[in-house]
Amino acid sequence: MQDQNGKAAHGSPDVASENTAQVGAENSVHFNDHTITQNGHSATTTAGPQSPIDSRAPSPLPTPVQIEPREQWGGKYEFLLSCIGYCVGLGNVWRFPYLCYRNGGGVFLIPYFIMLFVCGVPLFLMELSLGQYGAAGPITVWKCCPLLKGIGIGMLCVSTLVCLYYNVIIAWTFYYLGSSFQSPLPWSCDALANAAICGNNTISNSSSGRALSPSEIFWNERVLGVVNSEGLHDPGPVRWPLGLCLLAAWIIIFLCMLKGIHSSGKVVYVTATFPYFVLIVLIIRGATLEGSLQGVAFYLTPDWSRLANAQVWNDAASQIFYSLGIGVGGLLSMASYNKFDNNVIRDTIIITTGNCCTSFFAGFAIFSILGHMAWRKGVPVAKVADTGPGLAFVAYPEALALLPGSVFWSILFFLMLFMLGVDTLFGNMEGITTAVLDEFPQLRRNTLHKSLFLGTLCFFFYLMGLLLVTDGGIYWFTLIDSFSTSFGLIIITLFMCIGISFFYGVDQFCQDIIDMICHCPPWCSKVLIYFKACWVFFTPFLLLVSKYYIIVHRSC
Repeated sequence: MQDQNGKAAHGSPDVASENTAQVGAENSVHFNDHTITQNGHSATTTAGPQSPIDSRAPSPLPTPVQIEPREQWGGKYEFLLSCIGYCVGLGNVWRFPYLCYRNGGGVFLIPYFIMLFVCGVPLFLMELSLGQYGAAGPITVWKCCPLLKGIGIGMLCVSTLVCLYYNVIIAWTFYYLGSSFQSPLPWSCDALANAAICGNNTISNSSSGRALSPSEIFWNERVLGVVNSEGLHDPGPVRWPLGLCLLAAWIIIFLCMLKGIHSSGKVVYVTATFPYFVLIVLIIRGATLEGSLQGVAFYLTPDWSRLANAQVWNDAASQIFYSLGIGVGGLLSMASYNKFDNNVIRDTIIITTGNCCTSFFAGFAIFSILGHMAWRKGVPVAKVADTGPGLAFVAYPEALALLPGSVFWSILFFLMLFMLGVDTLFGNMEGITTAVLDEFPQLRRNTLHKSLFLGTLCFFFYLMGLLLVTDGGIYWFTLIDSFSTSFGLIIITLFMCIGISFFYGVDQFCQDIIDMICHCPPWCSKVLIYFKACWVFFTPFLLLVSKYYIIVHRSC
């Protein structure tokens, strides 16, 4: 409860209700009678002079929340680029083409864009608004409705699983980056060891009976070692070259987390723009290759019968959550460091549009190369490579081997993948650390304790991740990927949507968004009507239907 200047006061609920309009004008935040001090709009900001005694008036909030100022982004562009760097990651370059390939090519784009506009964009706005308005992490922010605190805990659990296996992809990237310093590239036909393979294609895949390319052999034997494992029950020994790459990746993540949002906000000016330069080069090179149009046609031509498959819709929803980072707490945490009056609707439209255009853009780079590979082998595009999370580590290296100056472009490309991965993993880790530090603010006040906490957390993830860099680690990787990013994320976002719409109140939530945007243009209010319809009906309905069919499909 607050007085007319936005200060915490001893007034009754009647006083609080009388001053609601004034509180909104002063950008003070109220979550169902829970007053929360905001970034850049603290309770000490008043219209006139105030005495120091008044600023220390008794408040029901815990003392650490009032004493410790919360970090803020250096500017709106730092937040915007950080969110773009967080969303535009390995999921765009690696996972989207893989899911598109697995689900029949162009038909996957139809459920993808439907899920984007009906689920992705509304939920993205909901999470950004919740974090910015509450100025707290995934757990503490649910003071607005304590009944929903379990959603924050669920976000923390899913984020932990994502961080566990996501850095393994960065370790693969490190391995390829180190191998790129060899000339010729070890997965190219110019390498002496691959001369026989490229000459007669006698080595075949035992599961599909087709000839393997040097890039596939390098991926399966040299990187994964999956040929030495029989499945989940046979992980085998740790592949220590990958183990060292994983250790280096976690050390870099630890150092990035120590710098905080101020330094990372400067780095994103490079990491958020550099990937587009490399993708443009790959698309231009792919367009000049023989047979590339076959791959692009497979990418864009839909197989309408696949729309009846519930798994396609589930993959579309999971990819939206995976690439946008919805449901893991990273967006919510980064928005909590934002200024209270930031236009979240504008940022949502910019970030989601840029992210999904990048996914679509990267698909041309992948499928133009797949078309060339199919032309060289004389097989349909659908049979040109095994589906799996390593598709980009097969198609992209082969594309790089075809480029003039392939060593240089290979180094450049895997450096790009590394930057994409670090940006995204930093956001996921920020979701975990912000949740813990908000619950235990004493860690935030002590730099040494915070460093020890981060170091322990990263070392724990490294030890757990060693299972994923064994000979059979790819089986465990696929298991965690399937259940953490599809089933778990959809359930969490479903409960978040229902909780905000029906427990907290969708009208109150929309009013909170309008309060944050000081000068709300007319189009913002009109767009909120669409978002309100999605939050109340369309988004929960699609998520429920998707979950129902998936559960029925898996039980059959």
